[in-house]
Amino acid sequence: MKVALVGTGTIARIHAEALRGLGDRVDLVAGVDVDGSLARSFCRTHGIPHAGTDLARVLERTRPDLVHVCTPPGAHLEAARTALAYGAHVLVEKPPTLTLREFAELEAAAGHSGRHVATVFQHRFGSGARRLRALHDAGVLGRPLLAVCHTTWYRSQEYFDVPWRGRWDTEGGGPTMGHGIHQMDLLLAILGDWTQVAALARRQARDVDTEDLSLAHVSFANGCVASVVNSVLSPREQSYLRFDFARATVELTHLYGYGEDAWRVTPVSGHEEAVLSAWHGGERGVPSGHRAQFAAVLDALEAGGRPPVTLAEARRTMRLVAAVYASAFTGRPVGPGDLGPGSPFHERMQGGGPPWRIVARQEVA
Repeated sequence: MKVALVGTGTIARIHAEALRGLGDRVDLVAGVDVDGSLARSFCRTHGIPHAGTDLARVLERTRPDLVHVCTPPGAHLEAARTALAYGAHVLVEKPPTLTLREFAELEAAAGHSGRHVATVFQHRFGSGARRLRALHDAGVLGRPLLAVCHTTWYRSQEYFDVPWRGRWDTEGGGPTMGHGIHQMDLLLAILGDWTQVAALARRQARDVDTEDLSLAHVSFANGCVASVVNSVLSPREQSYLRFDFARATVELTHLYGYGEDAWRVTPVSGHEEAVLSAWHGGERGVPSGHRAQFAAVLDALEAGGRPPVTLAEARRTMRLVAAVYASAFTGRPVGPGDLGPGSPFHERMQGGGPPWRIVARQEVA
């Protein structure tokens, strides 16, 4: 499958290395970046034959089957639209768009083109997450009762001094949108549809326009409730998910990706044999990561199917992010129905704006 990459920064390097790991299933044909020297250097490093700065011209010349969108978030929608217009499928990094309104525009563009758009949420594709989902679906673990989804990371002020970071108009949000979204997506992949969010968000310590932490209580259609925390202020960094089912607790502790040793299962007394035999007998050995998701995307496209993670699944995750902001900034619980067209939080993740004053970067000493 012929693949082009748009945006040639750090995340594109991860994409290129993962795609190379898939061997002759992939033919990397082009790298595109607004910075021509960066595009040329990237393509030399990864043995890609065509480098360019104009996406439409590169697509016209190389005609890839699949375009990976690895630009900063503010450029995702336009790059995806252009790729779709030239007949390519699209795999876009998180977050797929800056707002729910833009997401609806992406859905419309995909529907008009007849091509597929998938979002990169690679934590779904490790064998541990796939095994958990299979055991949950089979009823082995019993009913889900309580979950914990905490992304407690650390980012210094220097990290946010990159011009497009920490801004609503170019990044779409703070750690809720740009960091914890991976764990939040995995939470939803296991528990399904959410029904209500009560949240708060703060700008505690960083010179940013967005929040630097958020906390939320999330209710699910299946009756489960979850605690969700997103932070970039936490010196001891950790990504932690915990699922308390009626028959077992399943925990995942990692940072940016997990293997088999990151999981822990604690059965209720009397259910040890059934739970542990099912857990140890399931799919094993695949770490989370881009390569696992890219392989699943290729499998689906080669079979003529819809690649994961679909737009419908990504929309559910994006709405949860929007709900955290909406509840935090309005001071009331929010449901999916509160986020449709006409809602300020459909137009912009921050809605009418956060309760703190946005300070221009040049104003800060």
